[in-house]
Amino acid sequence: MATTAVRGSLRILKRMPQLTYHCYSQCPRLPSTGSEGAFQIITPFGAAQQRHFRTTYRSNGQILPFKLSDIGEGIREVIVKEWYVKEGDKVSQFDSICEVQSDKASVTITSRYDGVIRKLYYGVEDTALVGTPLVDIETDRTQEGSPEEDVVETPAVSHQHTHQEIKGHKTQATPAVRRLAIENNIKLSEVVGTGKDGRILKEDILNFLAKQTGAILPYEGDQQVPTPAVRTTASVTSKPDKAPVTTYPTAAAPRPVFTGKDRTEPLKGIQKAMVKIMTAALKIPPFGYCDEVDLTQLVKLRMQLKGLAESRGVKLSYMPFFIKAASLGLLHFPMLNASVDEGCQNITYKASHNIGLAMDTPQGLIVPNVKSVQTLSVYDIAVELNRLQNLGASGQLGTADLTGGTFTLSNIGSIGGTYAKPVILPPEVAIGALGKMQVLPRFDAQGDIAKAHIMSVSWSADHRVVDGATMCRFSNLWRSYLENPASMVLDLK
Repeated sequence: MATTAVRGSLRILKRMPQLTYHCYSQCPRLPSTGSEGAFQIITPFGAAQQRHFRTTYRSNGQILPFKLSDIGEGIREVIVKEWYVKEGDKVSQFDSICEVQSDKASVTITSRYDGVIRKLYYGVEDTALVGTPLVDIETDRTQEGSPEEDVVETPAVSHQHTHQEIKGHKTQATPAVRRLAIENNIKLSEVVGTGKDGRILKEDILNFLAKQTGAILPYEGDQQVPTPAVRTTASVTSKPDKAPVTTYPTAAAPRPVFTGKDRTEPLKGIQKAMVKIMTAALKIPPFGYCDEVDLTQLVKLRMQLKGLAESRGVKLSYMPFFIKAASLGLLHFPMLNASVDEGCQNITYKASHNIGLAMDTPQGLIVPNVKSVQTLSVYDIAVELNRLQNLGASGQLGTADLTGGTFTLSNIGSIGGTYAKPVILPPEVAIGALGKMQVLPRFDAQGDIAKAHIMSVSWSADHRVVDGATMCRFSNLWRSYLENPASMVLDLK
């Protein structure tokens, strides 16, 4: 009786297509399977004993190694910053696989095939070498393509692919924005993107969240440190019983972290790039020059244009004016918009003014650049700066934005300080550092003391090819454009 029951159960199971079985606890060993089930065996004592089995589908796919190919600029290794998939996940073409960080930019790796992830070769923060596999993907045999061509690497700036399709088109958003939406249970289909081609930005998610929750987002105004007003005697400006109260801004200092023991870790990404660049910069003999600029007229002009720019959806700071004035000055002094080779045997005068802006980000110091400033208006520069700042804050700047610079400005004054000693970024030959804007007393044209908006500037130039007189004349011209903004109109192309 018991023998008949067992044989009958196995006979039924064997008829199931492409399934084989494992029995546990005194059951004959059969081929391996993947999902678990159970059946009963009737013993001579009449009791029912439960036996478990496991089933799997036999794979007919082809496993292809997905290799990391050369992403340009001589990059030989990258750091894996985040995985968007895990083993067993199904992926489609153009789905994001992972995000990697080189010493120049963040890059999102996307899939070329439809298939299943079978193996991840690296963990987060591991170093991946160019030419080595990132993942193994199991695909159908009918798919065309060679395993050696299975790498699609997309700079996060130029191609942003998402998994969500809405009415035939894909919602464009960076992985960081998608994570922010997921953390706040926001559907990207409900958010209106204000970026280029409808791309959803971090600000769009925050604004959408504020509307849903009624929260008030913090104002992100100009990061200028106000200067305390000039003190006057109490007998002239105040009553004896009411002394003036001066408030000072307090900087938010990061909380100290006590590890309890020393910690050693390798330099990676942007820090590793700084080592190479700064070491090369030590070979350059710099010439330093400092001056101050009266920005009183520029402050008035910006106040007039600020509302108009905001109505067009652009935040207008002082930096677009500084960059445009530098470009106009470079037209008169092309020596400063040049580069020299490693042995300083040849100098190349650059046709385009690709002016870089040193930017402090959570990932470290980066210097993206605005391309062809000589062809852009102040408004165009403001639009491009907003794009670079948003991408830099989220760590999504691409290689194209971080390379090709010809001249650099560092707005160190947005954090603090008046004068600096900027380090030249080879192969460029000049750089400027802008101090904080201060309201100080100055003599006007009539000899009276008046309130003035003063900013200091510090220049460094490669003294092998740039003499002090050239740097001084350029600084004077740049200053004249900013002190009398209307004069820039005469030289606009």
